[in-house]
Amino acid sequence: MTRLLQPVLAGIVAAVVGFASSFAVVLAGLRAVGADQRQATSGLLALCVASGVVAVWLGLRQRVPIVGAWSTPGAALLVATGTVEGGFPVAVGAFVVSGLLLTAAGLFPVLGRWIAAIPTSIAGAMLAGVLLDLCVAPVRALAEIPLMAGPVVLTWALLSRFARKWAIPVALLVAVAAIALTGPGLGAVDVRPVLEVTVPSWSAQATVSVALPLFLVTMASQNVPGMAVLAGYGYRPPLRGILVSTGLASTLGAPLGGHAVNLAAISAALSAGPEADPDPARRWIASVSSGVAMIVLGIGSGLATALVLLSPPLLVEAVAGLALLGAFASAVTSAVADPGGREAAAVTFVVTASGLTLLGVGAAFWGLVAGGLMTLLHRPRRLHRRGESSPRTPADGTQADGGPVGETGSDPAAYEKGPGADGGGPGADEGGPGADDEGPVADGGGPAPDGGGPDTPQPVRPAGRTG
Repeated sequence: MTRLLQPVLAGIVAAVVGFASSFAVVLAGLRAVGADQRQATSGLLALCVASGVVAVWLGLRQRVPIVGAWSTPGAALLVATGTVEGGFPVAVGAFVVSGLLLTAAGLFPVLGRWIAAIPTSIAGAMLAGVLLDLCVAPVRALAEIPLMAGPVVLTWALLSRFARKWAIPVALLVAVAAIALTGPGLGAVDVRPVLEVTVPSWSAQATVSVALPLFLVTMASQNVPGMAVLAGYGYRPPLRGILVSTGLASTLGAPLGGHAVNLAAISAALSAGPEADPDPARRWIASVSSGVAMIVLGIGSGLATALVLLSPPLLVEAVAGLALLGAFASAVTSAVADPGGREAAAVTFVVTASGLTLLGVGAAFWGLVAGGLMTLLHRPRRLHRRGESSPRTPADGTQADGGPVGETGSDPAAYEKGPGADGGGPGADEGGPGADDEGPVADGGGPAPDGGGPDTPQPVRPAGRTG
């Protein structure tokens, strides 16, 4: 009984951290693209249930600590995108398309190889541009609402030094206390869980400006780092089944308002590390209990939405920005890691961060296009100047596509073998320290800073189905 208690409690902690650290980002994203209170509440509940079911299903089937989460960078993308022409039904249609693309990436490995071919620097710059506006929100909040934002930021700063994984959840509790002391109270707000079906509509503009960037961000900033975390602890489950499961969960959850379900990273580290269980073969119990806890937390989606609605919008954005600072730092690091690709990365970042809307298509897509064109324009000159014998092995030890040699962000085969410990792309999870929401990966796709670190590499794979 005692041995069972440890992984179960580890899973519950992982779920609480993932939920508390990024639900504000999810709600802000859904409201930004046109969801009303009921639709946003329904979307949060759908994401909790879908990610929980994925964790339970894959944990029981693979006997590997695979944790599902929502796409926190994807929610940040929705904030940056803003109102979609045609309203929330069109946004829901884009969510459906993104889910189908995730499923297709699992069914057709060639699609995963195309995504892997995107230079790491370009993917990191696009994510950094998407996150920039939210990440400056804490600074604006300190200037505009210092009495409410000051204690939140101070709490986050102190705990990020001494108890990093609890920094965002406790900062959120401080924000809730500030809302309770200054707000009208919850008496007039319906806090019951809600399921609201929105009939999807489709448009070419929403497909290009929402669905495609959402798919790319989820793949590059959630699924790849999530696999990297598992690999860091000695687990290499097949990516195909994970992508199909999360893609189907995303597609089915979209009409209820959920934008995307994917692998968790920091939450996965909390469940896959030695604090979950000394025996690596038993840590799947933690991921299953995390999934069950996430479903239970979904019942509180009405209360979570009410708290967000009662607070000043800038305070919510400030908490979300604090949760995404780690993901922003990791994305910037990935963007500038290759000296030869910095110009293209800078162009991608500037265009994405500009908020440009052209032909009805959002800035994230145009940033990706601009960076890709710059990469193509400068690649021949770069190769000639360096005198490289191969575009994959330049003299400085980096690949021509912007990643270190062997990095999975530029190795198509990695989508079949599982990424290495560096994750091959910008870190982002379900949100904040978890994102899970989950969220973004606060440390660039590796295990959580105070999650105990990866185990000593195992000479034998953990028990379970990993083939």
